[in-house]
Amino acid sequence: MEMHFYKNEKIIKPNAMYDYLVVGSGLFGCVFAYEAAKRGKRCLVIDKREHAGGNVHCDEIEGINVHKYGAHIFHTNDREIWDYVNSFVEFNRYTNSPLANFEGQLYNLPFNMNTFYQLWKVKTPEEAKAKIQSQINQNKSGVPANLEEQAISLVGTDIYYKLIKGYTEKQWGRAAIDLPTFIIKRLPVRYTYDNNYFDDRYQGIPIGGYNKLTKGLLAGIEVKLGVDYFEDREPLNSLANQIVFTGNIDQYYNYKFGKLEYRSLRFEHTIYDQQNYQGNAVINYTEQHIPYTRTIEHKHFEFGKQDKTVVTKEFPEEWNPEKEAYYPVNDAKNTELYLKYKELSEQESNVIFGGRLAEYKYYDMHQIIGSALKKVKTHFSE
Repeated sequence: MEMHFYKNEKIIKPNAMYDYLVVGSGLFGCVFAYEAAKRGKRCLVIDKREHAGGNVHCDEIEGINVHKYGAHIFHTNDREIWDYVNSFVEFNRYTNSPLANFEGQLYNLPFNMNTFYQLWKVKTPEEAKAKIQSQINQNKSGVPANLEEQAISLVGTDIYYKLIKGYTEKQWGRAAIDLPTFIIKRLPVRYTYDNNYFDDRYQGIPIGGYNKLTKGLLAGIEVKLGVDYFEDREPLNSLANQIVFTGNIDQYYNYKFGKLEYRSLRFEHTIYDQQNYQGNAVINYTEQHIPYTRTIEHKHFEFGKQDKTVVTKEFPEEWNPEKEAYYPVNDAKNTELYLKYKELSEQESNVIFGGRLAEYKYYDMHQIIGSALKKVKTHFSE
């Protein structure tokens, strides 16, 4: 029997052991639990995985902090959030400057004057702008009807076919002409020689890895790992007065309206008996026939000098309920479906929904932390 608590029937359980049961120990759950505990509330955090931290968790391999679920680079313009995370662990000065590999040629990302010189040997912004505009003008076809037309209308054909098309089709598992335009609302084009991927004022990696951040947030809070909420839902619900749910919102409601769609990822980690494998933390592989989208050499996130190195290949996959959900597919069909679940969630009085899966929204790390802090502020002011 399912248990849902609605606004007009809020239930306080006099024998509850905890004020909050936090389902999921990713950044949203960690921040909420920390802030609740700071206010004197009793929290139990559970996670179905055998580690805390969600997708920011790191494994230590050969003395290297390996980002187990893909590259996580913290960046924000919000000084308050930057100071918040640095209060738990000091961040380094890492700057994300990925490369793209297309048919053995390397190009700087994001698209900037270095990229344009590598493509066309142009040296001035005027030359680069003229080259891109000429390609756009040659391919004008009215209002873009799909991702391919949208991308070409923004950056022309050379950048699209070499650096966007293959990567995007692998990422989404569909041909670009079958993908909607909204996926690429804009493409960053810089007419400066600047390889810094993010424009944000603050950027870095926790010194010692993200586990230091999540351990700091969860210090003194009871955490139980390897616990699947949906296998023992009623007993777990009975432990706390309120639930903080960070899992898949459609699963919470037993897929009442149907399943939301996601993209998943698979990772292959390899240890190499050498100090430096690719010379950069992230290299994108933009050819369609190469099955992975990027390789990540983790030691470069923390300027490592270890004798060995660990490199991860990242493979996009179709999602099913047995796989981890990474990217929501926010097209019209899924958005309409999510809004039905959101309407149900807004009727709940004893359940707080938050995070990427519960809100069916792709968040960067600073956005998740900001969302959790905002939800905490609203919740405890009621």
